[in-house]
Amino acid sequence: MTATDHIHRTIDAVWRIEAPRLIAGLARIVRDVGLAEELAQDALVTALEQWPQTGVPRNPGAWLMTTAKHRAIDQMRRHALHRRKEDQLTREIEDQLEQSVGDPDAMLDNPVGDDLLSLIFTACHPVLSTEARVALTLRLLGGLTTVEIARAFLVPEPTVAQRIVRAKRALSDARVPFEVPRGDELSVRLASVLEVVYLIFNEGYAATSGRDWMRPQLCDEAMRLGRVLAGLAPAEPEVHGLVALMEIQASRTAARQGPNGEPILLNDQNRARWDQLLIRRGLASLQRAEQLGGGERPYTLQAAIAACHARAHTAQETDWPRIAALYDTLARRMPSPVVALNRAVAHAQAFGPDVGLSLVDELREEPLLRHYHLLPSVRGELLVRLGRHGEAREEFERAAAMTRNERERELLLRRAVDSSRA
Repeated sequence: MTATDHIHRTIDAVWRIEAPRLIAGLARIVRDVGLAEELAQDALVTALEQWPQTGVPRNPGAWLMTTAKHRAIDQMRRHALHRRKEDQLTREIEDQLEQSVGDPDAMLDNPVGDDLLSLIFTACHPVLSTEARVALTLRLLGGLTTVEIARAFLVPEPTVAQRIVRAKRALSDARVPFEVPRGDELSVRLASVLEVVYLIFNEGYAATSGRDWMRPQLCDEAMRLGRVLAGLAPAEPEVHGLVALMEIQASRTAARQGPNGEPILLNDQNRARWDQLLIRRGLASLQRAEQLGGGERPYTLQAAIAACHARAHTAQETDWPRIAALYDTLARRMPSPVVALNRAVAHAQAFGPDVGLSLVDELREEPLLRHYHLLPSVRGELLVRLGRHGEAREEFERAAAMTRNERERELLLRRAVDSSRA
């Protein structure tokens, strides 16, 4: 590897770490997320040009911020529109630059935590569609390129690019304030933020389509965002609940796939391959969420369910009555058809397949589950346990026709064949 290659790798690593803080700090000043990202990108280009000759500075994050702020001043001076606002912002940035002379760390002395939290809430603003929130969050806070986001969600790169551009424009047109919301709005917006982070995680944990069963990079990005949120909002129990849920689930990653990428279901996994560090971290986050009074909040309840699996050394040791009770509470606190289906599975494991099947059958006419492949899949598993193999095969074949994930389709078709041989 050449010295230039080494510098470029260093710049890439620095960018992954510093980009969210850099964009957040700039957005606070210029009050425009799109412009803040452009300024940050300009600073990155300058680093790529200069650092191979000058070397990596002692504080690369501060160097990038200084460079971006100089770029902001230059840009403001070139534009004649909104002169009063430009003069005010220019003076503010110049004052900051003067105060930081000789002390690059001073460039990062602003309330970075508040800036990052504001950026997260801005990227996940309800004015945007869910798809746009996900794309913008991964772009601004995950540091993923449009190519990486497109590949992760199996959509064309231009589609992702358009979503990001339109999202920035929508935020600007709606004049969404760059701030952390207060009062009741905070709770509403926090729910949106957590939803986006968990959606990203779930797409990584169980890909909805394509050839890959999992996309671990998305899980890693979601967990990183969750940890950032936990550090920025330490008193919010559901933030810790979500972190606990993601880390405990992610602990199974190595055991969820075979050598050729084929899915391995929970009861068949080699639990010795579960990541004990992630389990310990997840259990600690769960304890924190419960201590903060979030024991019956949705993410914390789901984390408690995941913890039951994590604490069982074998599938047979799983405390299914406890899981069923947790699902009963979750169904009351967050009623949804998917929760009801998962509750049926837990009751089947705790109290017998006939109990579970009766609960599943109550959901067969649920409109939101009409095209949900896990409904016939779960029903097929219960029918196998009841010895109704012909019906089970039909359910597995129905499920296989519904799923868009190739690995899952192969698994379901194998289950159909196996059930017919039983």
